[in-house]
Amino acid sequence: MIKRYTCSNGLRIVLENIPTVRSVAIGIWIGTGSRFEPKAENGISHFLEHMFFKGTEKRSAREIAESFDSIGGQVNAFTSKEYTCYYAKVLDDHAEHALDILSDMFFHSTFEAGELAKEKNVVLEEIKMYEDTPDDIVHDLLSQASYGDHPLGYPILGTQETLDSFNGDMLRQYMQNYYTPDNIVISVAGNVDEAFIEHVKSYFEGYKTGQEKPDIEKPVFKSDKIARKKETEQAHLCLGYQGLPFGTPDIYSLIVMNNILGGSMSSRLFQEVREERGLAYSVFSYHSAFKDNGLLTIYGGTAPGQLEQLYETISNTLTGLKQEGISEKELSNCKEQLKGNLMLSLESTNSRMSRNGKNELLLNKHRTLDDIIENIEGVTHEDVNNIIHKLFDQDFSCSLISPSGELPSAMK
Repeated sequence: MIKRYTCSNGLRIVLENIPTVRSVAIGIWIGTGSRFEPKAENGISHFLEHMFFKGTEKRSAREIAESFDSIGGQVNAFTSKEYTCYYAKVLDDHAEHALDILSDMFFHSTFEAGELAKEKNVVLEEIKMYEDTPDDIVHDLLSQASYGDHPLGYPILGTQETLDSFNGDMLRQYMQNYYTPDNIVISVAGNVDEAFIEHVKSYFEGYKTGQEKPDIEKPVFKSDKIARKKETEQAHLCLGYQGLPFGTPDIYSLIVMNNILGGSMSSRLFQEVREERGLAYSVFSYHSAFKDNGLLTIYGGTAPGQLEQLYETISNTLTGLKQEGISEKELSNCKEQLKGNLMLSLESTNSRMSRNGKNELLLNKHRTLDDIIENIEGVTHEDVNNIIHKLFDQDFSCSLISPSGELPSAMK
């Protein structure tokens, strides 16, 4: 059972008691990410996330790390396009201690100049590491090809130029603008009861800050093609199709379709590209849902001399999907796989904390396991076939990283 509470300042708390485990996961979810950044401040959400670990008024960066190591706990954070999360997973005996450290990081980080300088270099190395991983960076290029100069097209990490400009005042102003109580959810899952909500309230209910957040601009999907020349052993190809926003009723039909297309080892792309033709080690598809938009991505990596064949095989797979639809066996197997994956994921307190936090933040509601299974079971052949044509009858965006930097000839 999920308990929900809204503090007097608008901050929301969700708690799921799981008495059969000995762990607790606590996450602070903020409804901001790279999508909300002006171009000159691209990367500030991610940099702020880093700086929360670099020392508070009463704990140094080392002491924050030791505080969790000494209790056998884990602490981490991540930034996405539309939200940021700081989280910890600890034994239930240490839940209050973990909450104290997380709240200290949240409220009392100092953003000291020396730590800022060091962490800028750390993030710069992260950007360089990302640039050295073409099978990662090609997905950022696809965002740029799909959304152009809209913030959804910006990289989450930012650039060296924007990174150099950040200072403590900018971080505090960004928090003032976006780390507002009404934009924050504290999600807790594990072996703690409803009384733990009172502990969360004691730290967060008195929190008051912020101003009215600016409206976000809805993106226009572009079908641009971006190719980058880089000395790599493989050609890395991404195709992008306009998907669906988070929480749309049709999202379950899309999830089923994606799983059949490229979301599993029995998927059409995996079987055609890897098993039948041996063209790639890694080939898959996935869907990214945003507040008002979505992007379905198909990725494949192959030897440069096989790029034409890879693109042709992907295109033929999509054509077959549009012309033939899906089979009864594919639909049945996919539903069972999705239900199994869902139930297995719920065995982790981290997964439950994440699911609850994201649902509260983005949807302001929660679906029971039975509701989700019912929605999966309710997907029909017609639903999936409609989604197939809705997505793949439109033009697509593309990104490529390869030694030649030349797009497949059929795409030119």
